[in-house]
Amino acid sequence: MTSTRPGPDWLADAVLYQIYPQTFADSGGDGIGDFAGITEHLDHLSWLGVDTVWLNPCFASPFRDAGYDITDYFAPAPRYGSTDDLVALVEAARRKGIRILFDLVAGHTSDRHPWFLAAADDPADHRYIWSDRRLDGFVASPGSRPGFYRPNFFDCQPALNFGYARPSSDEPWRQPVDADGPRANRAALRDVMSHWLGLGVAGFRVDMAYSLVKDDPDRIETGKLWSGLRDWLDRTHPQAALFAEWGDPAAAVSAGFHADFFLHFGGADHGLPLRSLWNNNGGTVEEFWHQDACYFEADGRGTPQFFLDAWRSAAQLTEGSGHIVLPTANHDFSRLAAGPRTAAELPAAFAFLLTWPTLPAVYYGDEIGMRYVPGLPDTEGSVLGPRYNRAGSRTPMQWTPGPTAGFSTAAPERLYLPVDPDPRRPDVLTQRADPTSLLHTVRRLIALRRSHPGLGASGGVEVRCAGYPLVYTRSGRYLVVVNPRREPGVVLFGESVRALDVQGVRVVDGELRADGFGYGVFELV
Repeated sequence: MTSTRPGPDWLADAVLYQIYPQTFADSGGDGIGDFAGITEHLDHLSWLGVDTVWLNPCFASPFRDAGYDITDYFAPAPRYGSTDDLVALVEAARRKGIRILFDLVAGHTSDRHPWFLAAADDPADHRYIWSDRRLDGFVASPGSRPGFYRPNFFDCQPALNFGYARPSSDEPWRQPVDADGPRANRAALRDVMSHWLGLGVAGFRVDMAYSLVKDDPDRIETGKLWSGLRDWLDRTHPQAALFAEWGDPAAAVSAGFHADFFLHFGGADHGLPLRSLWNNNGGTVEEFWHQDACYFEADGRGTPQFFLDAWRSAAQLTEGSGHIVLPTANHDFSRLAAGPRTAAELPAAFAFLLTWPTLPAVYYGDEIGMRYVPGLPDTEGSVLGPRYNRAGSRTPMQWTPGPTAGFSTAAPERLYLPVDPDPRRPDVLTQRADPTSLLHTVRRLIALRRSHPGLGASGGVEVRCAGYPLVYTRSGRYLVVVNPRREPGVVLFGESVRALDVQGVRVVDGELRADGFGYGVFELV
């Protein structure tokens, strides 16, 4: 299934930035972010060095799952603005060299979508998956149609019917992938994508991309579906890109995606490679997760080996055909600044993110060290478990000091979510004025990556030491040292180097000496 055709040239050195539109910038004063607010802050992204922005879903929705329950794929949610406002954002971003990616919710709709309302009253409609008897996980029909429907995530998100990999005439809800309902849904996906690509969007991040075809061992039929869409995309929109929410880059790229993320779930290790880097159990925690201390942990009890092994395997399987994305966090997972992790620990994490051969993705606010805020109310379906409240990673962007952090002119009690109550919380304005801040560090590292392509996604890597510190070379020309623990680390090293961006690392008497939480990027000479 693998497409060996190259993706668009711009993707090879992209720096991604994810925006949760509800809480990025509110221009209208109603307490909820909007398109105009994002447009007003494009200069921040341009100054930072970002060139690709992924927006969480911004389509019409009742917002029982924060917009991942869509009622109209062709209309933006009114609370964010009009189609004209959205197109103005896309055009303004393009003029600044920034591409906009939409979040495409391909596997389900809202139970208030006109398609579902019609299907709930029409037994001949097979756009969704219906059974005449209650099966495990199925939900009773809300309409005159008898029977039960299959949800894809929450009950309010009925699964679109893309067929079953193993159909059965004895179980008529298990339709083949080429039945009328699945064919109609594949055509609808193309229509939605074509519409927004025609208005200037650069591509899509596809929600739950792995979930479309049901009972699909090894995702073979799901892969065929996406490979067919990739064929169509390459013919009609060759400069567009498809990113998967799969959590298994080798599988997603094989299925036709240009790129996939390491995530907190997915793959044979159920997201352990990413969690073994960042997850300190101080934010979103699934009860079934069992892992030792993460590598980026002040006590130095972790190891990067889980990540290194997973990355190496994925890189071999995707080489020449797709990309691996490494995020700081996302709307479903803890921020870097979670639990006991302090601001002093963040520069080393960004040094790793921006010098490792993956595409980096910065979650909004992580560039200033916004923290995961515990104890928030369940907001638009944010709570998934006793210790898993996604709202903590979705609080308003902190632009300035003040009661609403420059996010909105609305009263604090009217905000979509409360601003971080910590009086020491970081903000863009303060850090912009401080050349030693995390914001300036991230900006410098992005600029360094761009000015030295050997530090980018395509250059080779050789790990010299997989402990504390982590030491590796890039493209045979650059040396990177990262020490995530508070105690210093020493590695024997006898080569000559020239410092490019260094905080707390030096070469002395044949040794690399890394201070606690230090990092260094050098050129070998």
